[in-house]
Amino acid sequence: MSECDAAATPSFEMTWSSTTSSGYCSQEDSDSELEQYFTARTSFIRKPHKEKDEQIDWEKPILSQTEIEQKIKEYNGQINSNLFMSLNKDGSYTGFIKVQLKLIRPVSVPANKKAPSIQDTRKSSSRSQAVKRRTSFYLPKDTVKHLHIISRTCASEVIEALLKKFMVVDNPRKFALFERTEKDDQVYLRKLSDEEQPLRLRLLAGPNEKALSFVLKENETGEVNWDAFSMPELQNFLRILQREEEEHVRQILQKYTHCRQKIQEALTTRTPG
Repeated sequence: MSECDAAATPSFEMTWSSTTSSGYCSQEDSDSELEQYFTARTSFIRKPHKEKDEQIDWEKPILSQTEIEQKIKEYNGQINSNLFMSLNKDGSYTGFIKVQLKLIRPVSVPANKKAPSIQDTRKSSSRSQAVKRRTSFYLPKDTVKHLHIISRTCASEVIEALLKKFMVVDNPRKFALFERTEKDDQVYLRKLSDEEQPLRLRLLAGPNEKALSFVLKENETGEVNWDAFSMPELQNFLRILQREEEEHVRQILQKYTHCRQKIQEALTTRTPG
């Protein structure tokens, strides 16, 4: 059993720090929900980005209790806010991490819910209830959230907490938490494994955001994880693919028909010999 699994369920405190816009786009699930989630072209093809998706080779040592205490003192002495780290009696420690949400696709919430506002994100909501109808909306660009977590909190738990606070009912495995590092005028991204502990990474890197920051993105692996989608979504994808296939066939036929007509016109205007 991993340390993540053995840890008690942590408490999360969420605070807004950037945008107040909802980016709401009301589209309810139904049999005609063809365009609700996103098109097949934007969903299935991984788009290149300027950020390099590779691991930064900096050591992540295992610290002794004395070293952890010293690191926390150094960390608290460097920050310019009240987002301090605190050492607990059991040897764990609590603190804040900032997560930037950079989602390209819309997310789904229960259809009877409004798009999350500042007040909504402060209210608790349950994701365990079955959701038959959904509403999709785009999260505001570069939304930033601060999470108050414990050192044993795992990356998978951070993702779950973010989705819960936004009332997002999509499968958590559709998302991934990345560490972002700036080095030599280059930006590098590394996807965290489910068991990695973001607060520990924050402590080791220090409070400098260029040295380390966290980003929530779609879980792009190059391969589509079809098991992460619901039945209505999979049925939508099939219909979208059929529509795109028919459109491509129409365009190809139109192209060759036009070319054939031009050749025929050239033949009829040319005198024999």
